[in-house]
Amino acid sequence: MQPIFADLMGASIFITGGGSGIGAALTEGFLRQGAKVAFCQRSDATAFCDAMEAATDNRPLFLPCDITDMDALKATLDTAVEAHGPITVLVNNAANDQRHKTLETDEAFFDWSIAINLKAYFFAAKAVIPGMQAAGGGSIINFSSISYMMGNAGYPVYTASNSAINGLTRSLAREFGPDRIRVNALAPGWVLTQKQKDKWVTPEGLAAHLARQCIPDPLEPEDIVGGCLFLASNASRAMTGQALVIDGGVVVTG
Repeated sequence: MQPIFADLMGASIFITGGGSGIGAALTEGFLRQGAKVAFCQRSDATAFCDAMEAATDNRPLFLPCDITDMDALKATLDTAVEAHGPITVLVNNAANDQRHKTLETDEAFFDWSIAINLKAYFFAAKAVIPGMQAAGGGSIINFSSISYMMGNAGYPVYTASNSAINGLTRSLAREFGPDRIRVNALAPGWVLTQKQKDKWVTPEGLAAHLARQCIPDPLEPEDIVGGCLFLASNASRAMTGQALVIDGGVVVTG
């Protein structure tokens, strides 16, 4: 159960990667607010849209897109605007934390990882900001991660992007604050999406991570929704350029 933010009723929302993992929980959360939600991802999400319509009586608009193609991303955002009106909440959620080793990483992988985890954030924001200016304001939420705060090895290009997202967030917040466009980052901890369970969760690794959390419960995608709704709504109207951490308390303890 999430609180209802009245200003999100009928709002035009766009979420990258909104059909799986944390993104799917975000899509459902905004649908239950009565928002008009569009999202993109590469894989087909028709079945997910059917399920969401049945569960919330509010169908999201699925737009297939590879966000590493900036022209395609811009066209996808334009299509969402045509369907739902100017986007006033952009959630840059899509990311890929594929593991890699520094000495085995080539330029092609580096460019691919940056394109997903940072470049698409910048150009999605660039695409929606004029509409937000015309609408008198908006909210951009850039998903990061606590991985760079922890100094984790095993995915250096990903953690570099996570850190860079904070710099991008602060600069955009400063540049477009006069237009009442708020830009904040949201940094989840280790959220146990199905992808994480399939690829990287082990009993030993999970136990070690939970031992670092102040709160001993594993994080689920639904745990991230409330913070995102708050950043999207006028409840956070005076908050910009900040990073909201939802990690069970890991970065409190190091």
